[in-house]
Amino acid sequence: MKTDHELIKEFQEGRETAFNELVKRHLPNTYGFFIKFTADEVEAEDLAQDVFIKMYKALKKFRFESEFKTYLFRANVNMSNTYLRRTKWRNLLHLDQAPEPGYVDTNLEDEWRRKELWDAVSKLPSRQRMVVTMRIAQEMPYKEISKIMRISENSAKVNYHHAVKTLKDLFKN
Repeated sequence: MKTDHELIKEFQEGRETAFNELVKRHLPNTYGFFIKFTADEVEAEDLAQDVFIKMYKALKKFRFESEFKTYLFRANVNMSNTYLRRTKWRNLLHLDQAPEPGYVDTNLEDEWRRKELWDAVSKLPSRQRMVVTMRIAQEMPYKEISKIMRISENSAKVNYHHAVKTLKDLFKN
């Protein structure tokens, strides 16, 4: 089986099938990331598709300075931040769709809470944001996070700890 870097090189040389192979290999994890993030299959599909459209354009200039998995994960994080900004405004602008008085929908409350959490996560420093996102959304062990980010396992734990402390402080207020 070819490595991601070999497939990227082939894609840069004009072989479209190499890109298709990368998509087949990484789409399940990307889709899974967005499913956990949005809890909406349609949104997750759209976001995953958008990431791979961006990858199609960006890989032509890929410099092989990092692993493709790291590059793809950063694209996922960036897309999730864009999604948070976009849906925050969309939710604010659709206030006319409020439910009937007396009807209590806890799913909506849970969704707002999840959006509020991810909005707060998007405001964390970059390294903390990436560690938290990988840990929560991808359920990655610290060892894998440290490999992807090229930091020590202890540094990944410390960044996660600081991020959680910051988030707790934000939600206390």
